[in-house]
Amino acid sequence: MSASRTSRSGIFDGRLNLEQQRKRAKELLKSARNQQADAQTRIAAHLPGKSIDDLQLADSQLVIARENGFASWPKLKSHIDRITEYQRQIASGHLPTLDTPQTLHLRCGSDIRHGLELAGFAGAFMEFSDPFCQGTVPDVPLPDFIETRARFIASSYRIDFPDALSRLQREYAGLATLGDYDHVVLWFEHDSYDQLILAFLLDFIATLRPRTRLDLICVDRVPGVERFIGLGQLSPELLIWCWENARAPVSDDMLAFGQTVWPAIRASNPDALRAIIDNSQSPIPCMITALERHLRELPDPKSGLGLTHKLTLQIIRDHGPITAGKIFGHLMRTYDPLPFLGDLMFWDVLVDMGRAKMLLFTYPENPTQTPWPDRTLSLSETGHEVLSGTRNFMGFYTGERWVGGIRISGGATGP
Repeated sequence: MSASRTSRSGIFDGRLNLEQQRKRAKELLKSARNQQADAQTRIAAHLPGKSIDDLQLADSQLVIARENGFASWPKLKSHIDRITEYQRQIASGHLPTLDTPQTLHLRCGSDIRHGLELAGFAGAFMEFSDPFCQGTVPDVPLPDFIETRARFIASSYRIDFPDALSRLQREYAGLATLGDYDHVVLWFEHDSYDQLILAFLLDFIATLRPRTRLDLICVDRVPGVERFIGLGQLSPELLIWCWENARAPVSDDMLAFGQTVWPAIRASNPDALRAIIDNSQSPIPCMITALERHLRELPDPKSGLGLTHKLTLQIIRDHGPITAGKIFGHLMRTYDPLPFLGDLMFWDVLVDMGRAKMLLFTYPENPTQTPWPDRTLSLSETGHEVLSGTRNFMGFYTGERWVGGIRISGGATGP
């Protein structure tokens, strides 16, 4: 990828164990009967008005099922049975026919490529991963646009420009071949990294009009996964579940929506995006949530911080001194309501936050001698002031960044 996304290692992959869930239900029942407050709160959240004295195992099983995203315990059990069967088929090598070699799986990264192979998908795989959630997206002819994006990627993610340019040229050229396949499936999740790319692709496809069957898999949650971050965290059998349960045809309304959203992303002010967000008639609900998160990267009027900046300072305040790698882990797993950054993308955020007349955080001596994930950060007095809103970061920021087509620089936000 042009900018690597976060590793999914250590993040739950969606495999549920029925015996474990039964044990959890029994433990919940016992804890509730023993008047433990946390257990009683969980019961009340899903079974309001239920008397603890009347609580039965079936009730605690229902709570466990609902906490996992299922309407009932039988639905939870049925899901686990189906996923277990997928797992058995994968292990035995006797896989059902899911697609054909004339299917193309298009994804904004390579994170599910191996999982699709393990799950038995036979189609080709194409990656298109220009990270529009960072850097400028100028309204210029496509060759100039690609070069501008490549220069941003090279400078921000420490990639040689010829390599960045060659990769982008190859990925954009690949989009012209969509009509060569009988079936194209777009695999996307709900964050702004994915959804901004999806908006571009829908706009592109609406113009290209390839003669092929088009489907979209767009998920913001997976049953049994409490904190779903992205498709890359899912086991191969959960990718089959997405294929069977979350795949839908790309409609004309979706294509038209992409043609509306993509120019709004490139606009020099947020008005068009805000109008889209305020209109609830979206054929892709995930995109609305992602656009809301995207606009939260604009400077807050009081502190001058975008949301990623603010959360980064909060993590340093709450856990510091702390290494940059651990900050990234906290951001992805806990703090960000809709995490979208890859590791190199987050490092670029930290570098940009350091482009200021006064430092928000400090590094140890000779930080360049240490790989960036291992560098320890401490919140400065200025950082405390900005985080509290008593000082505005835009007053001493000396860098430049972009939120779509909106330019952010010291003392200014605009085109």
